[in-house]
Amino acid sequence: MTAPMKSTVAVIALVGAVFASAALANEGPGGPDNRGAMLMEMFDGIDTDKDGKLTEAELEAHRAAMFTAADANGDGMLSADELSAQQLARFSEKLAERTARMIENRDNDGDGSLSLTEVDEGPGQRHFARIDSDNDGAISKAEAESAMDMMGKRKHRKGMMGGADN
Repeated sequence: MTAPMKSTVAVIALVGAVFASAALANEGPGGPDNRGAMLMEMFDGIDTDKDGKLTEAELEAHRAAMFTAADANGDGMLSADELSAQQLARFSEKLAERTARMIENRDNDGDGSLSLTEVDEGPGQRHFARIDSDNDGAISKAEAESAMDMMGKRKHRKGMMGGADN
């Protein structure tokens, strides 16, 4: 593979990594409800002249800056390790933000950490009775799988029906 071709592949991989890390951040710590905020946050960072519009020059400058930041060894190429490090850094930043918000929202005694009573019940506890379909006081693997299948179908219907939960 020629050097220009390698550079092109690396740039394509970088662009993919930027959008993949945004998607990972959305589905990970921030959840899918943060998509709009994430997109606007990226927009504002790219809009360097703060005119509310993105020019091709701003997009190119952002792309070049992202590439340079990811190119840890400065060789003009992005290795898999460099791309992974970039994605991990972005994910870690979002995770730290989410964690800080969790503590801020749930730390009732103001000690900077969460006790067991300050941590919400998990989904299994909140929905135990519904998941335990045979009412035997325990959730079998089959019941858990059935609940997961129903969640998947419900999410699919929401998307198909414009957000309606049928």
